This record gives sequence, C-alpha cells and structure tokens, in this order.
Amino acid sequence: METLEVLASITRLSDRVVRVLGQNPGKFTLQGTNTYLIGERNPYTLIDTGEGNDAYIPQLESALSNTCKLTNTNEPHISDIVISHWHHDHTRGINSVLSLLRRMWDGRNKPAQFKPPLPDDRALYTADTVLGQGTAVFEDLGTYISSLHRLLAFQSDYTVLYPGHGPIVAEGPKLIGTYVAHRMEREAQIVSVIEKPRSDGQPWSTWGIVSTIYSAYPQDLWEGAAQSVNQHLAKLQAEGKAKKVGGEGKDVKWELLAKL
Repeated sequence: METLEVLASITRLSDRVVRVLGQNPGKFTLQGTNTYLIGERNPYTLIDTGEGNDAYIPQLESALSNTCKLTNTNEPHISDIVISHWHHDHTRGINSVLSLLRRMWDGRNKPAQFKPPLPDDRALYTADTVLGQGTAVFEDLGTYISSLHRLLAFQSDYTVLYPGHGPIVAEGPKLIGTYVAHRMEREAQIVSVIEKPRSDGQPWSTWGIVSTIYSAYPQDLWEGAAQSVNQHLAKLQAEGKAKKVGGEGKDVKWELLAKL
C-alpha cells in the first residue's frame, strides 16, 4: 500500500515556489488542491485558486504575508492568476482570492508586468494529468496517453513535477514513463485475449476479458477494471484497430479489425 505523505497547509518547495493547500480534502482531491505562489519576490503568480473554501483564504494570506512577504512595496502581492483547467476545485476560489487581494491592496501598488514562472526550477506543473500520489481520472484514454507523450517529448526541460494534488514528484519523467508503460502493458494483455477465439465462437465481451485478465484478483475489483478495459478498447476503436459489435457497459462485445 502506498504510504501517504502528510502535506502542510503552507510549504516552501524552493526559492521561488510556495505550495498552499486548498483546504478541500476528498476522494478525488487527495489532501486538497495544490495552489502555487511562483516567484522570488512580489509580485507573485498564483497557479489555481482552490474551490472557494473559507479556510483557504487565511492560509493564502499567511503565505503572502509571512512566507513570501511583501518585498517590493510599490508592487502588488500577486500580479497574475493562472487557472490550469476548468475543474471546480481549481476555479471556484477565484472570487474569494480577488477579494483578498483587493483587501490587501494599500493604494501604493501599481500593476506589474507578467513574468513567466518556474524557469529555473526545472519543474513542470501537471495539474490533474499526473498526480503526486495514485493515478489520474480521465475521460478518454487516447487523449490521456497523447498528453503523457507530449510531456515526455520535452522531458529535458524539467526534472520535478508539481502536481495539482499530492506531493511533488522528484523524478518526473520516470513516473510519466511508468504511467505510459503500464497502460501499454495492459493494452497488450487485452489484445492478447481478444486474439484468441472463444470456444463458443462468440466475440469477446468486456466482462469476459476482465474475468480472464483479472482472474487472480478479488471480484469486487472487476467493475472498476471493466471501465478501464472499455477505455482501452475505445482507444483501439478510435485508432481503427478494434470494433464494438454489440452490448452495453461490461457486456459490450468487441472484435479486432486486424492482428496487432
């Protein structure tokens, strides 16, 4: 079982990155949404805003006032807010964050020019694509694998990952490569099952594939496995390598269009 690293509400990760937890722990958010203050001095860039929990704003204010501090008194605390994607646990805090910044505004500050964040940390912010613990939830496996390959394509530019949830990942490219290898291994297992004709001559169903591949696992895990298998087969269908020939859910039936 994976050991859970307990994250503090405010953590300085490097000379130019401070993580502030969104104070919204949950099944899909782990210990909470990670928001990041980027920069060596104000004005900082804030990446994501949490989901609007009241407990987050005091933590962000503390990070700005005590951890980051206001070094340039003629500049605002934060000049730019970057929202990584539309999930509510990354976006709903925007109004409360703006209210905080208006309250902290002292009249001397002036708008600052945006400066691209993170250039010297060799770090990549992965939002929900790669998590610090566990695996990501996605809607389309083909798109997800394509995204992972795009991250690997410029792996020479980063080492560490700053994820949207969970602790930082020290060996980022290695973990992403492991994600891809695991998915490709599972896909190969699925294909190897479908390539073998059933004794009754019928097409393989998702449930039949699951019961073969996961035969050594408890059956209470098979429902989740069926969703994963369907995602793999939908990817193969989109690539013109497999075809859905009937059924729904775990009873969907599949055939290969060509030997892979």
